[in-house]
Amino acid sequence: MAEALSIRPLTREAFAPFGDVVEFEGRDFFPINNGMADRYHALADVELGGEQSRASISLVASRQFDMPRRVDHLEYHPLGSQAFLPLDASPFIVVVGRAAEEPDLGQLYAFVTNGKQGINYRLGTWHHVLLTPYAPMRFVCVDRAGPGNNCVDHHIPAAEQPLLRLD
Repeated sequence: MAEALSIRPLTREAFAPFGDVVEFEGRDFFPINNGMADRYHALADVELGGEQSRASISLVASRQFDMPRRVDHLEYHPLGSQAFLPLDASPFIVVVGRAAEEPDLGQLYAFVTNGKQGINYRLGTWHHVLLTPYAPMRFVCVDRAGPGNNCVDHHIPAAEQPLLRLD
């Protein structure tokens, strides 16, 4: 059976090989709206590939996940990045692997957010579905729309599925 994945706190530095952490903490800003708001500008880039691509904004409602659980599949998006911005103040877990033709199951990483952070997967980054074990959650999703297949799935054989558990 595959080894357990340790879940570590999400930081910009640790997540950098996989994408961007979207958060207010430690970020530069400038005033807008006659000084009544602060803009934290360009915290992540929307990457688009393929003809007739366009950025889209969607809403996602995630049910609460039971833990522990096995990482049973991964996916990546070859034609665009994908961002998830939480609308609820609850931590969630992301499991990622570096962009490659096939996922390296020995090099998967699990991160838990602080309940205020969003994430942006870079184009081609392998990832599991968002895990919401603490509460059901809602997200704004920013990703690519347009023709072409922008989701490649990889199902992991049972004997190779890493275990995730909350400690």
